[in-house]
Amino acid sequence: MLLKLDLYRIFCEVASCRSFSKAAKALFMTQPAVSQSISQLENILGTRLFTRTPKGVTLTREGQLVYEYARSAINFLETGEEKLKEIQGLITGELRIGVSDTTAKFFLVPYLDQFHKLYSNIKLNIINGTSVELCELLKAGHIDLAICNLPVEDPAIHSIPCMTVHDIFVAGTAYKDKITHPLSLEELTQLPLIFLEQKSNSRRYVERFFLGKGIRLNPEIELGSHDLLILLAKINLGISCVIKEYTQAEIETGTLFEVPLKEQIPDRSIGLCYLKRVLMSPSAQKFSSLILNP
Repeated sequence: MLLKLDLYRIFCEVASCRSFSKAAKALFMTQPAVSQSISQLENILGTRLFTRTPKGVTLTREGQLVYEYARSAINFLETGEEKLKEIQGLITGELRIGVSDTTAKFFLVPYLDQFHKLYSNIKLNIINGTSVELCELLKAGHIDLAICNLPVEDPAIHSIPCMTVHDIFVAGTAYKDKITHPLSLEELTQLPLIFLEQKSNSRRYVERFFLGKGIRLNPEIELGSHDLLILLAKINLGISCVIKEYTQAEIETGTLFEVPLKEQIPDRSIGLCYLKRVLMSPSAQKFSSLILNP
């Protein structure tokens, strides 16, 4: 098929130039090589494509039919090549990024702003989900990159830490007088706890830490949003497990306070994730570079 494609390119050039010699010059070939290629294509198709005249060549009826389809096919290929060059040059294209609402708000937005200013013709498609959901979308080819709560334990996915975060517990003003000393993990679990739902990586990480201490968590409320964790803690419905870096404003204004613990949860990271064995698109490479080399 590759050989035929070259023959069709030569055929179309001869048809366009109506001359073997002019086609040879345009293709940087010798005239005998062009003539031989046309003879080869005629033999393959089993029909005569050109009529030779003193002024050059003209297409036969069969040649005209082949030319209409071959020219259209080559035009499509050339258009595809041009579009590919535009994508590689970041003149056009699309970048699909998977991220949770909270991580987008506190981590991703500045990079989106920077990327859009540099490459305004690239369409940004932001898909929301938990880290587990985003990894599945990544493997299915529905997104190019994902910003996930690490660790991501999937052999098909490579992750690079980008930001260190700390899991803490916060409470509203009604608990201020009740919590007068640093709590042990056992004491903490006696309070009404509010957590993210079990499918989130953040919840799994904290739960794994507690299990390592022989403590099983049994939260009273489970939510799908970090913002709701903050809101319910503010109205004193319980003690919320949140990311400190995403709750700094509430802590600084005093609407929430960090519950002191005798033992801190080890820090972890937010990271950039992509498939190990799939070459990233030019736009994904550029966006990754902005995050990893600010």
